Amino acid sequence: MNTDQLMSLALEMAGLTEIPGDSAIYHPGQNLHKVMFGIDVKAPEVKMAADLGFDVAMSHHPTGGQARLQFHKVLYRHLDQLTAAGVPLKAVQTIIDDLAEEHRVMASMSNYDHDPSVARLLDMPYMNIHTPLDEIGRRRLQDAADELAPTNTVAELIAHFQSSFGEFRHADTQIELRVGQLDRPIGRVVMSHGAGTNGGYPVAKAYFDHGINTVIYIHCRPADSKKLIADFGDNVNLIVTGHVVSDSIGINPYIDRLRGEGIEVTTLSGIIPA
Repeated sequence: MNTDQLMSLALEMAGLTEIPGDSAIYHPGQNLHKVMFGIDVKAPEVKMAADLGFDVAMSHHPTGGQARLQFHKVLYRHLDQLTAAGVPLKAVQTIIDDLAEEHRVMASMSNYDHDPSVARLLDMPYMNIHTPLDEIGRRRLQDAADELAPTNTVAELIAHFQSSFGEFRHADTQIELRVGQLDRPIGRVVMSHGAGTNGGYPVAKAYFDHGINTVIYIHCRPADSKKLIADFGDNVNLIVTGHVVSDSIGINPYIDRLRGEGIEVTTLSGIIPA
């Protein structure tokens, strides 16, 4: 395979037709048989990949280049998810506009060429795939949640996730209920993931304000969950599944597909096996 084919395979699996703004090929390569893949693969790991004889270094998270500078564009996927859940566009457009603008400005302040420049100097193929793999994970987790009835409890949903995904059983972190009660029914559930990063307080609030009873994030700042408790008490549920483990749930099917294609894949940097 070459780097274009590695990217195209992820897009195909996620049902996407274009490379999202947070994914990129920083330095292309051909005839790739040995892959180093991690959640965070930056300049030191790129050098390590070159030293160890890998053909390509692959990161899940964006590390620079256009994937950093265009990252803000994928945040608008929140709008698709929100409106699909019945939240009016006019209620959230400004929220996502503000979130995207903050990320755009911060990215423009960063040294966006640091890690890609190391790959070029080493002539080491280097790329990252973020949203496509997160979308795979989002669908897997949403599908699992949808297997339960609205009357099932939060505790039952958490137990269902743990029994359905080996990644949760192997992780050193635990699924946490940040807002709500374990014995409360889950009601309508939305897995908010695959949109760059979580929407924090305002996105969760928009879901809760418009009839969603349980929101699932893969990570959330404590200050955001505290504000949600102040607004809603324990009348809604915010579940946090964990960052690295939830990323792994989207990454592992892709790695399995690569191995099925005869590619040798070595994982590092947080990927938890299923």
